[in-house]
Amino acid sequence: MDSLQSLGPHFAALSNGSVTDKVTPDMAHLIHPYWNQFPAMDPIWAKILTAYMICIGMISWCGNGVVIYIFSTTKSLRTPANLLVINLALSDFGIMITNTPMMGINLYFETWVLGPAMCDLYGGLGSAFGCSSIWSMCMIS
Repeated sequence: MDSLQSLGPHFAALSNGSVTDKVTPDMAHLIHPYWNQFPAMDPIWAKILTAYMICIGMISWCGNGVVIYIFSTTKSLRTPANLLVINLALSDFGIMITNTPMMGINLYFETWVLGPAMCDLYGGLGSAFGCSSIWSMCMIS
């Protein structure tokens, strides 16, 4: 198993271990032992989810981009209430721009290959943009 992991993330997917068997050594200390009990995902599902994330990312980019453009360029739509809609679109756009590519890479390689610093950045940006979206929706309602 260790010899497969040393060849890279593509070859690590050939094993029948747990989810944590594919984790690189520099990331192992971040994984809670709870996750050792789950089997690894079938590689075909990883590819299907990668394609799904690409589709969702493109739809999100277009949808939020259109909302931001229309609400920002049309003066009659620049009301205080609509500023919250723009804020929601911006925070959703931020999640899509920052987290979707990292998630796609994660799904493609079936493990986190970007290192601990990017893992922290991924979590921090996801949390910040996610909380911004939640608060925007709370203020809208």
